[in-house]
Amino acid sequence: MDTALVVSEKKTGGDTKILQLVTFTLGGEEYAVDILKVQEINRMKEITRVPNAPYYVEGVINLRGKVIPVISLRKKFGLPEEEETSKQRIMIMDIQGITIGLIVDSVSEVLRISTDIVEPPPPMTYSVSSEFIWGIAKLEDRLIILLDMDKLIGKEETEGMVEATEKAAIEG
Repeated sequence: MDTALVVSEKKTGGDTKILQLVTFTLGGEEYAVDILKVQEINRMKEITRVPNAPYYVEGVINLRGKVIPVISLRKKFGLPEEEETSKQRIMIMDIQGITIGLIVDSVSEVLRISTDIVEPPPPMTYSVSSEFIWGIAKLEDRLIILLDMDKLIGKEETEGMVEATEKAAIEG
């Protein structure tokens, strides 16, 4: 059992809150997002390209009859592309009320941690702009970068993806 889990279960009262996160890897780093944003996690499937989409939008997928835009987080973060592996996943998330798929290298675990072990990001450069990072979780044996998905995928971007997705659904 992780130290963070033990600490969070024993601590009561005060301003301590428990965060439930889904952790994933990307380019050798471990990231996490709020579990409430994640609807489901799927294996890679065929992605249909959408013309004139931003460079990081891989295209759209058909998920139980619903057309969903899919983003490559590697491209969004400016990381080099890698061959597709059996560990890659598409995380289906609700970002600002829009359902979006995010391609990640692998999904690790669901983690419960105390807010006591989260620190604000230091003022340095990461592979992802620090404006998208709301904290760093310090576990006994690793650091996890906590992402703010609403800032990572902005409102204008989500609206643009919805338009492109609707157009793809009509044409396809």
